[in-house]
Amino acid sequence: MSIFTAPDGTALACHTQGEGTPLVVLPGGPMRASAYLGDLGGLAARRQLVRLDLRGTGDSATPADPASYRCDRLVDDVEALRVHLGLDRMDLLGHSAGGSLAMLYAARHPRRIRRLVLVTANPWALGMAPTPEERLAAARLRKGEPWFEEAFEALQAWLAGTGDFVPALTPFSYGRWDRAAQQHDARADTEFNDEAGEVYGSDGAYDPPSTRAALSRLPAPVLVLAGELDGGPSPDLARRSAEVFPHAELAVQPGAGHFPWLDDPEWFAGRVDTFLGGPAFG
Repeated sequence: MSIFTAPDGTALACHTQGEGTPLVVLPGGPMRASAYLGDLGGLAARRQLVRLDLRGTGDSATPADPASYRCDRLVDDVEALRVHLGLDRMDLLGHSAGGSLAMLYAARHPRRIRRLVLVTANPWALGMAPTPEERLAAARLRKGEPWFEEAFEALQAWLAGTGDFVPALTPFSYGRWDRAAQQHDARADTEFNDEAGEVYGSDGAYDPPSTRAALSRLPAPVLVLAGELDGGPSPDLARRSAEVFPHAELAVQPGAGHFPWLDDPEWFAGRVDTFLGGPAFG
């Protein structure tokens, strides 16, 4: 772990794992400590992962101004990390909510991106979000699972605004609700900063028309990776996200949910590594 300082003086932590060319990794949640990403299905054996703990999460300090948790304001923290690493350009990966942060960074600093990877990324920054219909359609793909009936009823209630996000819903996030998935999910209670998560996408965080315009000119190659069984984003929403970029490719991982590196580590790490190994341009 190393500590660096954000422009507003907040001490931020990043965790380095593996050898080789750095890949900066932004966690989702929103505002979840980066530990849940692990080694991204063994990707650390092929690349040096640099996982950022966003301010107020993990080993990073709590900022003096809670408004600085807003997604657009976190872009300066990502830029401070690039400077800290001494990189002229960097490969950047954003997962889930961290995908919107990665998009905002790429829109503001397009020449600092060598390659961009968006893993099951929620495209809020583009003015797009998973719909209840998309989530329900993805959930119905799991109809044969023994936990389906209870989980589907809870999902319907949550989407209708008559129920909370309860533990019964979590199996839908994983391609396999096995021991590894259950252990991964169990750690969530200690890794989220709920206060920060409420601020992350608050008013002013996103300007979709400006972001879309900027990303339509992004010179860097982009990989948009979706899980076949994920409802947020669904493969179709991921496809529509990829269409915003001039040099994007879409990959849909078979049998995967929202955490695809857990569902098939070899497939995930191989696909991302192959993309990162291609030539950069722009």
